[in-house]
Amino acid sequence: MININSVHLSFKREEETNTVLENISFHLEPQASCAVIGPSGCGKTSLLFLLAGFLKPESGSVSISGNPICGTILQNYGLFPWKTVEQNIGLGLKLKRKSKDVIKRKVSGLINDMGLAGFSNHFPIELSGGMQQRVALARSLAIEPEILFMDEPLSSLDALTRERLQNLIRDIWLQQKLTIILVTHSIEEAVFLGQKIVILSNRPANVVQIVDNPQAGSKLYRQSEIFFHRCIELRKILASEAH
Repeated sequence: MININSVHLSFKREEETNTVLENISFHLEPQASCAVIGPSGCGKTSLLFLLAGFLKPESGSVSISGNPICGTILQNYGLFPWKTVEQNIGLGLKLKRKSKDVIKRKVSGLINDMGLAGFSNHFPIELSGGMQQRVALARSLAIEPEILFMDEPLSSLDALTRERLQNLIRDIWLQQKLTIILVTHSIEEAVFLGQKIVILSNRPANVVQIVDNPQAGSKLYRQSEIFFHRCIELRKILASEAH
């Protein structure tokens, strides 16, 4: 279980204090999915960094039960420019000292799943932003994480590719029984993938509302009336925060 309890985060620069997160609390059960959404610049990425352990709260606590394997996908992809697509995807497996056969099999499968066939030996600079994003996603999935933290993982993709990879994330989440936490600006993406949707206010961000969304991940959810109305619900809440 992931527990966030009364978390407060601020950054200090010289004599100025910039409060980012204020009294954030929620919890997430194992193998569940959570989408975090809110106005631009409100602190969504900072919250994800706290959950992933890259930042420490000024007060309050963040706790994750057990010692799970975690994968993280950042906005800037975090790819090594001197490594090929194949080498970037297989890096975590190599660090875990997996055999060459295992690495080759897993990497090859992920390259196909991500629509990157034919680009195995390309370097990140030779790829579009969307393709780099897919390499970063594949690299995180290769290590078979128990928790997957994602910061706008599909933002640079065209609509159809984005939907296809949303479906892939859903399939992997359900098949591998992952816990996923997704930061997104897309209302539709939040509703499709988040069983729990945490809506943040403008900075300093607090939790405006937590929307339960148990239908998330259903194959035909996008075509359902419930999906349509839930998107409208989120849009109204976010619009009220924009003023």
